[in-house]
Amino acid sequence: MATRIPKTPSTPPAQKPAGDDGDSVVLERRPQKTAPPQMYQVVMLNDDYTPMEFVIVVLQEYFSKDRETATQIMLKIHLDGRGICGVYSRDMAATKVNQVMEAAQQAGHPLQCVSEPVA
Repeated sequence: MATRIPKTPSTPPAQKPAGDDGDSVVLERRPQKTAPPQMYQVVMLNDDYTPMEFVIVVLQEYFSKDRETATQIMLKIHLDGRGICGVYSRDMAATKVNQVMEAAQQAGHPLQCVSEPVA
């Protein structure tokens, strides 16, 4: 059992900041702006063997297009040789390409799909 009251530690006296001699340089903090991520477009390429109906189904299933929009994209692919299915981040575009290629392979069609950076 303690018989004495413990001493309170003494606080050092407050110090004033050193005066500015006018030679100091102050840097301002500037907020950093991050650029948005690079976007990629998923492009389907035309071939003479994949049925048009299969392309429409793929556009509806993997790109959430309605029947009319899917038909318009399919006709663009057929007439121009290529058509943009959607614009996504790099990982999402790669996933979409893999899904389309796998579905085409399972159905036995030579449909080709690629992703490329949006210019």
